[in-house]
Amino acid sequence: MAALSAWFWNERFWLPHNVTWADLEDPAPGVEYPKVGHLFTAFPLALGIFAFRIFFERFIASTCARSLHLQPDVVRKAQPNAVLEKVFTSITKCPDTRHLDGLSKQLDWEVRKVQRWFRHRRNQDKPSTHTKFCESMWRFTFYLGIFIYGIRFLWQSPWFWDTRHCWYGYPYQVMTPGLYHYYVTELAFYWSLMFSQFTDIKRKDFLIMFIHHLATVSLISFSYVNNMARVGSLVLCVHDASDSLLEAAKLAKYAKYQRLCDFLFIMFTIVFFITRLVIYPIWVINSTFFESWAIIGPFPSWWVFNILLLVLQVLHIIWSYLIAGIAVKAMQRGKTLCVSSPSGMRDFLSVFVH
Repeated sequence: MAALSAWFWNERFWLPHNVTWADLEDPAPGVEYPKVGHLFTAFPLALGIFAFRIFFERFIASTCARSLHLQPDVVRKAQPNAVLEKVFTSITKCPDTRHLDGLSKQLDWEVRKVQRWFRHRRNQDKPSTHTKFCESMWRFTFYLGIFIYGIRFLWQSPWFWDTRHCWYGYPYQVMTPGLYHYYVTELAFYWSLMFSQFTDIKRKDFLIMFIHHLATVSLISFSYVNNMARVGSLVLCVHDASDSLLEAAKLAKYAKYQRLCDFLFIMFTIVFFITRLVIYPIWVINSTFFESWAIIGPFPSWWVFNILLLVLQVLHIIWSYLIAGIAVKAMQRGKTLCVSSPSGMRDFLSVFVH
């Protein structure tokens, strides 16, 4: 185990040349550098966020939903049937004519009754509009709050105005309380999303969302451990900018404010394109590649971090293309954006914009 730990924390991978972990262990009084142990604070905070989310959705978001006449749906459950349940969970949720005829003969039911059972069973797993509204309101509140906090914190930070300050004195850069709270709160939030996936209603995108959250947690943790938190805070801020607009558009859609939904979706698309296709490569990638190369030079974890950021940029381009394609098709058909989007559009966007 000791050998594995020594291999994983190899200084030649994580740190620039001529820097060791020992150099970072004993900073001057009142100075704090990032440490792996700091990341464990995110776990109790994640549980606290998860508990507060339950309270928020049940007592605050639910009240708002009811005021908009979004009542919790009373779902009619399909009558228990072991044969049909096995087909539903193991074979298909939407049986074709051949399956329907076979099940009809096996159970001595009319085909229409079998179809009705599958329809009720599918509806049983679908979250109600009330539930989706509460979930989106929670995400909207968090995304807006953390973005405002990030902007206020970064506004007072020198690297927000001159990104070369992300690299001056690296890796001997002080972890300030504001930067620590920003990072750990973001990390805890994505841990809480991973927890909540196992208690929320299961959706088709469960695995994709789980991988997304895991990748986000890994990137945040990686940048914290090798003290690239300054540029990491810029990455977080850029990605948080459009998230609240998407959740606001969902809220308007669930509340049936169609024009507001369309307006917010257009605003989300514009902000998404500007932040992901313009600001991110010009402001962040330029700094992590060219400015850092000139100031500190490359080393193994530097390469890994930059490759991951480039992969993220490729994904931005793909997602922007898909979002633009959906918006263009909707406008060509002369329909409103939120209604004409495919049924999977909400889940599609919720996966890809973070």
